[in-house]
Amino acid sequence: MYWYDWVLLATSIIIIVLCLLQGGKSEGASGAITGGGLNVFVKTKERGAEKVISILTLIIAGIFFILAIIIKILSATR
Repeated sequence: MYWYDWVLLATSIIIIVLCLLQGGKSEGASGAITGGGLNVFVKTKERGAEKVISILTLIIAGIFFILAIIIKILSATR
């Protein structure tokens, strides 16, 4: 494995951790069965740590996408 493979692996692990840290934005299947979620159209804004984690996830996902393209180009030239 080359150094950029390790960077891509680390980036993917960071994305997984950040996604797991994010809070659920819906009640899921249990809310659909029990009739929960009556406030479907209520806008809720992310604040504080939730917003920071959401922005970090977006940035790291962008970096992952760009790295994946660069690695594909580098591996095609070999």
